[in-house]
Amino acid sequence: MINSPYQKYQQAQAQTASKPKLLIMLYDGAIRFIKAGMEGISHKDYEKANNNLCKAQAIINELISALDYNYPISNDLLKVYEYMQHRLIESNVHKQVTQAQEVLEYLLDLREAWVEASKSQGLSSVQDGR
Repeated sequence: MINSPYQKYQQAQAQTASKPKLLIMLYDGAIRFIKAGMEGISHKDYEKANNNLCKAQAIINELISALDYNYPISNDLLKVYEYMQHRLIESNVHKQVTQAQEVLEYLLDLREAWVEASKSQGLSSVQDGR
């Protein structure tokens, strides 16, 4: 159940977002959760680390399920996303930030690429903020 006005706003924003904007929102969420997971590892708060890294994995699963295999790049993205999943699991199991940091860098690069692709398609509703 959604209680706060902010949660209601977030839900409405996700439900009305264009596909490119929704994709950027997914990247933003994964980036945010990985950063929080890394912070948990750094502070030896392993519950926080586990919860946030698992949330990032769930978002990457969503990215995988959203792939459109009518485009050749989807097969490459699948491999990248699967690799990210593997690295996040390693980071979580071994409580090391190195693997999560690697995934974070990939997500930041991919996010930027999608923002640029959206801009080149004239989709001004995609924001460049992180």
